[in-house]
Amino acid sequence: MNKKYIIRKNEEIQKIIQKSKKIINKYFVIYYLKNSFGFNRYCISVSKKIGKAHTRNLYKRRIKDILMKNNINNSNDYVIILRNSILNINYQEIKSELLNLLKGEN
Repeated sequence: MNKKYIIRKNEEIQKIIQKSKKIINKYFVIYYLKNSFGFNRYCISVSKKIGKAHTRNLYKRRIKDILMKNNINNSNDYVIILRNSILNINYQEIKSELLNLLKGEN
């Protein structure tokens, strides 16, 4: 994922969480807010409750891969928080759940 698509600053993340709409399901909590860049930006957050560093990084890589391969251009900023139950499903199920949430938020 290109660096311009990643939100890193804590101030931006807090602003999105406070002023945005959110979608919740069993596997994700997604906050989204319209931006003026013309492309989506993402922040992926994985709690230490998910597992050790290599497990958290695995799930971050999977989410980034899904986002890169499926072009969803809504000009939004997203904060994607993974929940513990994501450990119980495979890549294809993660992909279908995430894409259904992102495409259905409009």
